[in-house]
Amino acid sequence: MLGLDLTQEPRAIREAKEEGREEGERSLILRLLTKKLGTFEQLLRDRVSALSVDQLESLGEALLDFSNVADLEA
Repeated sequence: MLGLDLTQEPRAIREAKEEGREEGERSLILRLLTKKLGTFEQLLRDRVSALSVDQLESLGEALLDFSNVADLEA
């Protein structure tokens, strides 16, 4: 009647879901790093939080091989 396609999810909802997924991924990576390495500087936490999704995914894989904070810094 109004020309609306109600079969597709609104863009705002899709974007909110994506933002939530990204934030969840950041939170998970930070928790895993803390569990693996213990506490580390806020500056490093901020740098991890600023990474793109692709970079976070790469970091998530790489952190399995980390043994100390120097590995994260590298």
